[in-house]
Amino acid sequence: MRDGIYVGQAGVDGADNEGWLLGHFMPPGVDVRHSADVEVKWGVHPAGDTRAEWVTGERRTALLVLVSGRFHVELRDRTVVLTRPGDYVVWGPGVDHSWLAPEPAVVLTVRWPSIAGYRVAEG
Repeated sequence: MRDGIYVGQAGVDGADNEGWLLGHFMPPGVDVRHSADVEVKWGVHPAGDTRAEWVTGERRTALLVLVSGRFHVELRDRTVVLTRPGDYVVWGPGVDHSWLAPEPAVVLTVRWPSIAGYRVAEG
């Protein structure tokens, strides 16, 4: 990073942080990618990948955009199936959710604000 500018590659930069590229979890004060306002994730999912637990008590708004493949966003009352690049879903605070990649998929997720929590323990 130089002069408040960072140039990177999503697949490489996200590898150390479960795909997350921008948010509260980046080093504060030295990394322009640190933000308490927004989080951005480049999610690369192999076929059959699924979230281990439901997110409950959500306090953020999220936008998930399909880049490639097929991706299911599981909500309590329905499943949103994203099939074409550019398909997206937005949900707000209080919406429980999970996800499944029935085939290899790449998704871009933006959520706000950036707050700690919601990590699934590594098994």
